Amino acid sequence: MPKKGELTERQLYILRKLLAESKAMQVWRIDKTQAKLCLELGITRQALSNHLRELRKLGLLNTGRGFIDLTERTVRMLEGLPNRSFVFVKIEPRMRNKAYQEIKALDVVQAFRVTGDVDVVIIVDRSKLDKVLKSLSNIEGVKETSAHLIIASLVEEA
Repeated sequence: MPKKGELTERQLYILRKLLAESKAMQVWRIDKTQAKLCLELGITRQALSNHLRELRKLGLLNTGRGFIDLTERTVRMLEGLPNRSFVFVKIEPRMRNKAYQEIKALDVVQAFRVTGDVDVVIIVDRSKLDKVLKSLSNIEGVKETSAHLIIASLVEEA
């Protein structure tokens, strides 16, 4: 991965502009070729291409050379409520570095060091919540956890 100093000023300018205008999205990547999908779906390559183009126009997926990504909008449409949970973690101050390393190894969507009443906020798929909570309880230095399920989204992605 290049470092900031390895990029030209123009490249940095472009990246800053793109970042300023971007929107963070959660995606689900399909690790199959379109040819394999065609076989599994029993349709031609042209038919799949037409369907993917229409779904892309609707904002339900993104495609490119060698990838198909489902957007969070697609998952919400198909599964209803967001499939995420938040776990707030308090850690014994003298054990933080060791605990952070173990938390990084957990099967989670994202984990953040934060300021305030808790030390770490973890975003986890609901289906993995029990496993993550059990793992957290075995990490030395974890004093307290608090899990929160999403019940509704107040602001929807465009």
